[in-house]
Amino acid sequence: MAAVKSLLYPRRSGSVLLISIIFLLICSALAISTGALCNTNVQIAENHRKANHARGCAESGLEIVRLWISNTSISGKTPNQQRFSEWATSFQSVVPAMSNVTLIYDGNSLTIPSTTLDSAQGGSFSAVITQADADTVQVDVIGVCGPIMRTLRVNYGFGTRAHSVFDFGVASKGALSLSGNVELEGANVSIESNAYIESCDSLLALSIIGNSHIGGDVKIVNPLAYVDLQGGQAGIGGETGQAAVDNHVTFGAPPTEFPEPDPSSFEPYVANVVDANTDTSADATFENVRILAGTNPTFSGHVTLKGVVFIETPNVVTFTGTSDVIGVIIGNGDHTDNSGTNRIVFEGNVGSAPVTELPEEEQFAEIRSKTGTFVVAPGFDLSFGGNFTTLSGAIAGNGIQFYGNAGGTIDGSIINYSGEEMTLSGNSDLYFNRSGTTNVPAGFVSNIVLQYDPSSYSEVRL
Repeated sequence: MAAVKSLLYPRRSGSVLLISIIFLLICSALAISTGALCNTNVQIAENHRKANHARGCAESGLEIVRLWISNTSISGKTPNQQRFSEWATSFQSVVPAMSNVTLIYDGNSLTIPSTTLDSAQGGSFSAVITQADADTVQVDVIGVCGPIMRTLRVNYGFGTRAHSVFDFGVASKGALSLSGNVELEGANVSIESNAYIESCDSLLALSIIGNSHIGGDVKIVNPLAYVDLQGGQAGIGGETGQAAVDNHVTFGAPPTEFPEPDPSSFEPYVANVVDANTDTSADATFENVRILAGTNPTFSGHVTLKGVVFIETPNVVTFTGTSDVIGVIIGNGDHTDNSGTNRIVFEGNVGSAPVTELPEEEQFAEIRSKTGTFVVAPGFDLSFGGNFTTLSGAIAGNGIQFYGNAGGTIDGSIINYSGEEMTLSGNSDLYFNRSGTTNVPAGFVSNIVLQYDPSSYSEVRL
């Protein structure tokens, strides 16, 4: 019986051990492959992290470059073929002032070298700016994290700023002072008398004393500036006291553009001269006249000025009699000159008509299209002390005063390029009529800037 059982159930020594070893090998292989897979996943995750960080560096670099670009501009008189090189020069002056980055310009492209954003993780960016065509500038920003790079590309187009100081009734680089019975009002709506003040050199940006009032709102660029209202009727936007400041004054307002004056554009039209031998005391009419440098004339009679009055520097030109102006008065100075050496003074009454009312004569044919300006005199101090009904266009100079009984309607804006205080005193009630004004007045050139094209945003492989 035992023999039979032995035959039916043979002994198999070591089979359990063999099976265990097989399972052990299988489990070990699975463990090794799982470990390898985990290591691969960790490496893939690390690569994704670095790629995302590189992309983030590119995004950050793009925003930094956009900030730098927003602070650059060039003269509107720059020829098209020179715009990129002139802009590159402007960019090279702006960036070092805002950072410690040294730029490289080879005449064709502007390179921003590797700039560290995150030293702990090795994040940085660089950029290459080139001119894609006559109207387009291409910006490639390369973000880097370790060995991984990501490149973002955007385009900018040459254009002009959407807003300028002509959006305001009064715009002054310096502080503004109203005293006496001065009213600044909109001829149609109150916003026509809005005021813009930079006042970067003075914390007292706006002083209103007595019964003076600004009908519109006030924007002040200097965030640390303050407003001083003295007198029960001193007010802004129809309110007095602290409510006027709280509800109608903005501190830290974004800077807006002061277009570059372009007096030389009027020079070709002048054909006659006023010099030391010219009698300016009698009643007289002057057409398309140049007042030579150093003449310093006083027009004491009833003077009629037609077309362009072109005043060379240095000069002090005074009108003590009645002045009728059908045209524009141009001062050929420098808009950065705040010395007060050059002056245009209206002590008597002033009558004004736009250039569109000039006679239909050959010498005025082209001037009739130079609309929107009454006086553009960079580097000249402008004073108005007599009455006027209407001044037909914008008034711009370096230092502007209205005093006495000077008052009336101004068909445009008052622009003060000087950082010195602009003063309005006496009974100077000014009504600003800017209705229908859409174009930059004659004699001004808007600066050229680069405008971002959001539709051009893309990631590229270089």
